[in-house]
Amino acid sequence: MSAPFNPFSLSGKVVLVTGASSGIGQATAIACAKMGATVIATARNKQRLDCTISQMPQGEHMAICADLTLQNDIDALVEQLPRLDGLVQCAGVGSRVLCKNMTKDDIQDVFLPNVEAPILLQAALLRKKKINRAASIVYIASRAAVAPSIGNAAYSASKGAILSYARCLARELAPRQIRVNCISPAMVWTNLIFNGGVDKQQLEEDELKYPLKRYGQPEDVANLALFLLSDAASWMTGSNIDLTGGAMEL
Repeated sequence: MSAPFNPFSLSGKVVLVTGASSGIGQATAIACAKMGATVIATARNKQRLDCTISQMPQGEHMAICADLTLQNDIDALVEQLPRLDGLVQCAGVGSRVLCKNMTKDDIQDVFLPNVEAPILLQAALLRKKKINRAASIVYIASRAAVAPSIGNAAYSASKGAILSYARCLARELAPRQIRVNCISPAMVWTNLIFNGGVDKQQLEEDELKYPLKRYGQPEDVANLALFLLSDAASWMTGSNIDLTGGAMEL
């Protein structure tokens, strides 16, 4: 008997997930493995990466430590990789600094990991021909790019930059049928939302304002990434999907 039709399966695909040691990146890496992909998980912390791998079904998954803000680490990572059918760029940091207090260091602290690192990793992967034809690339952006909040300027700007970059990349890679899409979540329960000293009680009160009465979980974002990586999304590129629990004004 033939296998049941499942356009959402990632069986036979090789997927690289950055920022895979925690939060959305970890949830995405685990979800990809559960859907049949061979996953390469990368982040800076080896112990937490091993924890991610331990939660996957058995397979030829790999954990590769790399600090993507360092060109040498990018080059070393790319050299170890097989050819990829999927890439999810999740690695990034948050920031809470008022515009009037912002320094050059504050800008670099956010733009280096959130913008420069993923762009330079992407360039290295393409130069080394590590991305297969008809592959899928997913960037985790943020609703913050179009939803201003006090103290969030550098982070918001960094995510806006990634959205613009991804649209250009989608055009450049379309002749090879490589798809590039973004996910822009609203508030998701990860460590990033505690930047700026907001306590959990305040956040729990705020999430009740969402139509679905909750913030997202990392798995909510991971499941959307699975769709974008799969053949079910084969006619989708250059798009940005807002994932907000129904909240339109954030």
